[in-house]
Amino acid sequence: MRSDTQRNRRQLIKAAGQLFAARRGPISMTDIAKHAEISTATAYRHFASVEDILSEYRFGVGQKLRDFSLKQDATGLELLVAVSRKWVDLVTRHGGAMLYTRSGEGYLARLRKGAFYLTVQAEALERPLRETCDELGLEPLGDEAMFLWNILFDPREILDLINTVGLTKDQATERLVAALKGAMTGWSEDRASGGRTSDERAGADSSRANSSNDASAEGAAEAASDKAAS
Repeated sequence: MRSDTQRNRRQLIKAAGQLFAARRGPISMTDIAKHAEISTATAYRHFASVEDILSEYRFGVGQKLRDFSLKQDATGLELLVAVSRKWVDLVTRHGGAMLYTRSGEGYLARLRKGAFYLTVQAEALERPLRETCDELGLEPLGDEAMFLWNILFDPREILDLINTVGLTKDQATERLVAALKGAMTGWSEDRASGGRTSDERAGADSSRANSSNDASAEGAAEAASDKAAS
C-alpha cells in the first residue's frame, strides 16, 4: 500500500476517534473527512461507511489489548483481572469512540463469523478466561465465557459505572470481574444440569435423597433381622 494511502487511512481513523470521543450530534463521513483534511471522495475510497471506520478504530484498540495480554506472565484469575483492568483503562481513554460500533446481529454471531474487531479482542481474552474456568473448577466455556465477559465489560456500561455511579477504574474492574465469576459459575452449573429448571433439579435432588433414605432404612432393617436371627 502506498505511503500516502496508508497516511490517509490513518488520518481518517484518527479523525473518527477524535470526533466520536467528543461527540455532539450525528457525525457523517464528510465531517470525518474534513477533520482529517481529506476530501470526502477520497474518504469513500478507503471506507464504505462511518461504521467501517469505527470498526477499524475498535480493531486498533483491540490490538492494544491483545498485545498487553500476550506479554503478561500472570495466569488464571490474576491474568483475567489484569487484562480486564487494561480494557477498562482503554475504554475510559478512548471514551465515546468506543460506543458506536453497533450491529443487528448478536455478539456470538458476529464473533463466529470472524468480525475482525471482535476476534482480536477474543484473542486477548482466550487464555485468561480459559485459565480462570480451570482455576474455579469449571468446565471450559469457550466463546460463551467471552460472551459473558462482553456483556459485563461493554464500554457503555463501564463508562456508566465510572461517570454516573462514580466508581474508580479499579473499583469498576474488581466488581465486574466478581460479577463475571458468578456468571461463569452459574452458566457452568446450568450446562452441567442439562438445562433443567431449578424445580426439576430440586425434584431430582429430593428423589436421590429419598432413595438414599430408603436404602438406609432397608439396610438397618436387614441388620436388625440378622441380629435377631443370630
